[in-house]
Amino acid sequence: MSTILVTGATGNVGRHVVSQLAGAGLEVRALVRDPGRARLPEHVEVVRGDLSAPETLEPALKGVESVFLLWPHFTADGAAEVVTAIAGHARRVVYLSANVADEPVTHYHEVERLIRHSGLGWTFLRPGGFAANTLGWAGQIRQGVVRWPYGQASRPLIHERDIAAVATHVLTSAGHSGATYVLTGPERLTQVEQVRVIGAATGREVRWEEQPPEEAREQLMAAWGNAAFVESALKAWASFVTAPEQVTDTVERLLGRPALTFGQWAEDHVADFS
Repeated sequence: MSTILVTGATGNVGRHVVSQLAGAGLEVRALVRDPGRARLPEHVEVVRGDLSAPETLEPALKGVESVFLLWPHFTADGAAEVVTAIAGHARRVVYLSANVADEPVTHYHEVERLIRHSGLGWTFLRPGGFAANTLGWAGQIRQGVVRWPYGQASRPLIHERDIAAVATHVLTSAGHSGATYVLTGPERLTQVEQVRVIGAATGREVRWEEQPPEEAREQLMAAWGNAAFVESALKAWASFVTAPEQVTDTVERLLGRPALTFGQWAEDHVADFS
C-alpha cells in the first residue's frame, strides 16, 4: 500500500487529514518538528522533519507516493528546495493554497508555480476564510466584547474538518490531477454575525465593538511581524464589506454532503472559547 506524507500534521487542518486517512486504513506518515509532542493516532508513523530545512526531509519522503503540502511561511523562501525534494520521491502533491486569485503575487502563487513546473501531478485546494481564524477572538469572547475592524465584512467561513475531508478525498481518489478547488462554507456571515453565533454556542452575551483599522494594524504587526501580510489582510476585510466573498458548492460536489455551517464549527469549539 502506498504511503501518504502529511506536512503540517499537528495543525488545524493537517491533524484532521492524518486522522481521516488513518481512519480509512491508509498508510500515513506525519512530518513533525517534535515527535514527542505530536499526539497523533498510535498507528500513524511520525517522522521528524522541518520544511524550513529541506535536508531533513529525505527520511520522511522515502517510499512516499503522495504528499499533502501545507507551506507554513509568509514567503516562498526555501519552497523551491522543498518542492524539488518532493518531486524526487512522490508522484503527486495536494497543496493547501488560498483563494487569493485577485491579489498581487503572493507566496501562495509562487508555491503553486513551483509545483506546476516540478513534474509532479498536482491538485490545489484554495479555501477562503478559515472558521478557525476566529479563535483569535477567544480572549475577547470570554470578556463579552469583541473589538475588531470591519464588522460588516461578510465571508462563508469554512470548517477545517471540511478542508481535511476534501484533501483526504483528493488524495484517495482519481480524477483530480491539474484541478484547482475553491473551498468555502455554505453561507456568508458578517463578522458581527460570527461573534453572535459564537456567543450563542457558548451561552455568552457578546457584543461587537468596531475598531479603527489603524489600531488593528498595530496589533496585527505585533502578532504577525509581516507588514505585507497585515496590509493584505486589512485590504481583504475591507473589500468584503462591499463585495462579500462568494459561496462555492465545491465541498458538497466533492463529498456528496453539504459543507458544515459556522454554527456547527462554533459548537465543535465551545471549549476553546470557555
